[in-house]
Amino acid sequence: MSDEVEGRAATPLVDEALKKAAVAWVRVPDGPALALWCVPLDGALFVVSGPGEQTAPGLAGASEAEVTLRGDHGGRIVTFPARVSRVEPESEPWASVAPAVAGKRLNASGSAADLVRRWATDGCALNRLEPAGTPLAGSALPDDSLAEPPRDTPAVRQTRKPFRLHRVRRR
Repeated sequence: MSDEVEGRAATPLVDEALKKAAVAWVRVPDGPALALWCVPLDGALFVVSGPGEQTAPGLAGASEAEVTLRGDHGGRIVTFPARVSRVEPESEPWASVAPAVAGKRLNASGSAADLVRRWATDGCALNRLEPAGTPLAGSALPDDSLAEPPRDTPAVRQTRKPFRLHRVRRR
């Protein structure tokens, strides 16, 4: 049931999930799956990462990734391999893709043009994730939650018990 669309393997489920995606779980080889804000455009997902944007370790240099998308009710519906390609600031696709992605960026300070300029000069990466290969859906998806233990961070500290000045008496 897979068709060849614009040089890529396509299925109706992947195409429909891509159209509705706002968040995707992206896993690069040897890395954890990260929930990343994304914009669907031209049969692919576009993800911005870097200074002042979301962190996506390893994505800017990756050539492939695994993408998991959710359905209308929040549950995982499809996981597919994706080809990762970086859209470079001076390239032809940048002129059309970067402003479209910037227009969908919520809570950004400044205009879309300012945001595109910042992405180009501050070392941010605009990556295209294009479906490539056979997707997993339905009973082929894993039964477990795929939850991973929290990563180590210096921000974690032990919580102290609150200080109590006096004891409250009940009548």
